[in-house]
Amino acid sequence: MRADTLVLFTDQTDRSAVLAETLDQIAPCRVLSVGDTDANGACLGLVADVDLLRPATVRGLRTLLATVRRPGLPFICLTRRMGNRSLAEARALGAGLSLPVDTAPETVAEALLAHLQPPRSIREAKVARGVDRAGTALTRLLDTARAHDTVDAATVEGGLGPILTAVGAGGLACWLDTVRSYDDGTYQHCLLVAGLAARFSIDLGFSAADQQQLVRAALVHDVGKARIPLDILNKPGRLDPDEVAIMRTHAGLGHEILVAAGGFDAPTLAVVRHHHEMLDGSGYPDGLAGSEIGDIVRLTTICDIYAALVERRPYRAPMRSADAMAVLTGMAGKLDAALVRAFARTVAKT
Repeated sequence: MRADTLVLFTDQTDRSAVLAETLDQIAPCRVLSVGDTDANGACLGLVADVDLLRPATVRGLRTLLATVRRPGLPFICLTRRMGNRSLAEARALGAGLSLPVDTAPETVAEALLAHLQPPRSIREAKVARGVDRAGTALTRLLDTARAHDTVDAATVEGGLGPILTAVGAGGLACWLDTVRSYDDGTYQHCLLVAGLAARFSIDLGFSAADQQQLVRAALVHDVGKARIPLDILNKPGRLDPDEVAIMRTHAGLGHEILVAAGGFDAPTLAVVRHHHEMLDGSGYPDGLAGSEIGDIVRLTTICDIYAALVERRPYRAPMRSADAMAVLTGMAGKLDAALVRAFARTVAKT
């Protein structure tokens, strides 16, 4: 088991399902029943949702603790009875905190995080978990595309919910700060664009299905970069004209990859191919203009340009949000002005 995994030890797995889902939003959560006490190594924290007055249950918990305990391990007991016997048993087991069994799952998660060293807020933990889960989906997609194998549309789906949950609960600023800590440029950029798209879609009042569609397109929009030579993709300085020409092929390459794979909807394919098109026809690869460019492409293009301006690059510091918005506003005729104004309201909240 990974050391960053939370363990929920329970004698009522059906009743603990909501708690497990909540804990899984802040770190991978493994649910163990009373009969399953082999956690196979260290863990990030432990929650025991069991009847501490049952001797067999307590023996199982002691066996589990012997495999996962470490100095300072956050350990919370949810007790069925808050009487002296249960509380004494919890203390004897080494629990740092005892809570009633009906404590709200969010409260349990917050208490667990407060015992981490250093402490983390549930907001920070949800964002970190969302980045991790979305990043896993994105890494699989890019690695498969780089190997010239057929990518799987289902791989992407697992990353959409975590992005929307993390941005909704943790806020856009926390998402951007967390993603900026990653070194890989393509990975960082795609996650930045996806987070921006998630927050933008929420603020625009999109339905849940439309939110997922925009975030899906944003997450995979640069999949074609998996086929760009690494010496160009990771060049620490500015690209020369020949290298720019090669880099610009990524939009068409990405479209080819996803069409060949199958399973990607038309709006996603449009974003992958056309996210560098401009309303005045000056973009690429097809020189589309005006009404030829759909709304989902217009939305993603704004997120894409803003992300490129505020992300860390080897040859320059990230641009301040106000300066990046000034660039977008200055692209009158190229970008949808009404959407740029709406996007400005979204990033102003960070």
